[in-house]
Amino acid sequence: MDILGQAIADFHNNIRMHKLWVHDNHGPKVEMLVELYFRNEEMMPELELTALKLCKGSVLDIGAGAGSHALWLQDRGFDVTALDISPLAVSTMQDRGLSLVLQQDIFEFCGRKFDTLLLMMNGIGLTASINGLRRFLSHAKTLLSFGGQLLFDSSDVAYLYDEGIPNTGQYYGEIKCRYEYKTLKTDWFTWLYIDQKMLEKIAREEGWKTEILFEDGDDQYLARLQLLN
Repeated sequence: MDILGQAIADFHNNIRMHKLWVHDNHGPKVEMLVELYFRNEEMMPELELTALKLCKGSVLDIGAGAGSHALWLQDRGFDVTALDISPLAVSTMQDRGLSLVLQQDIFEFCGRKFDTLLLMMNGIGLTASINGLRRFLSHAKTLLSFGGQLLFDSSDVAYLYDEGIPNTGQYYGEIKCRYEYKTLKTDWFTWLYIDQKMLEKIAREEGWKTEILFEDGDDQYLARLQLLN
């Protein structure tokens, strides 16, 4: 069920009377403003602009959504490929003028190497869990050129636990979510938010070094990972 893609496609086609809601297991649903997927440079936060300006060589924008970051790069002459699992998001990006757009699951994507792998708007969350992050970092090694970099943002969601982080055996940043749009709801899925200390630990164990390049003061940060060897 391509609910997020439908919201993106509708907004692109000026059908804007419906709201996109995000549910999680920590409180009431909140509105996700679809226009954020269409922001231009003036609307992008400093964290995202920092990441875009650090891109080098060929770029794979993973979970590209409506393609705003890929368009920024394309407009500046980058060899950028936008990848998303949503067919409606892909058609929207093509209609917006992106030259190279692919509809595929990142875990199934192969056959080409890039200098930069880019995941914006908490895109690393698609890995879903600590084990999923390990799997992604292993797969990312097959997609990076020598000396390449992995750029993404995430955040520490410890603030969600007013009474302290529960000792459940599950990492506290593995958050259950679902989308609601019009009369439809997705199944529940897990989205990963990873704190810096845990990221550095997992990355090191998987053969990566971590640099924290930017912090916005609200628990969100930009990281760059590069292979140790």
